[in-house]
Amino acid sequence: MSTPEFIREIRAAGAGHRLLLLPGVTAVVFDDEGRVLLGRRADTGRWSVVGGIAEPGEQPADTAVREVYEETAVRCVPERVVLVQMLEPVTYANGDACQYQDITFRCRATGGEARAADGELLEVAWFHPDGLPPLEPFALHRIHRSLAGEPTWFEAPQAWCEAPEGTA
Repeated sequence: MSTPEFIREIRAAGAGHRLLLLPGVTAVVFDDEGRVLLGRRADTGRWSVVGGIAEPGEQPADTAVREVYEETAVRCVPERVVLVQMLEPVTYANGDACQYQDITFRCRATGGEARAADGELLEVAWFHPDGLPPLEPFALHRIHRSLAGEPTWFEAPQAWCEAPEGTA
C-alpha cells in the first residue's frame, strides 16, 4: 500500500511515527450475478475486499468509488453504509503507527473490466459468496454484513456511556 502524500507531509512536519487517526473506507462490490469483487494484495498475498484512505475533503462514498476504480478498474455505485468501526492501531515495519476508522459501503458494479490496475493488487477476481477464497476476519465480516441487508452495524457503546443508576 502506498502512503498518500498528505500523510507523508504530516509525518515530515513533526508527527514522525506517532499514532495517526485516519479515515478508512472499505468497498464490498457485487456484480449483477451476486458475486463479490476481491483483490489479492501485493503486500500480504492474501485475498481481501477493496479499501483505502480518504483524501482531505473527500466524501467517504467518493473514496470508495475512487479506490475501487484505481485498484481494480471496476466502476461502482455505493448503495448503503454497511458498518462503521474503529479498528485496532497498527504499527508498520517502518515504525509508522496508524488507527483507521473504517466506513464500509456495499457497492454495485456498473462497468469496467476487473483487473489489477495500480500495483496494490496482484490479481482481481469475482467470487460467489459460497465459494470465497481464504479471507481474514476483517473481510469476511464486511462481506457477511453486506449480504445481510440489516441496518448499519457498529460496536455497542462502552458501559461507561450509560447513565448512572437513578439519573435517567
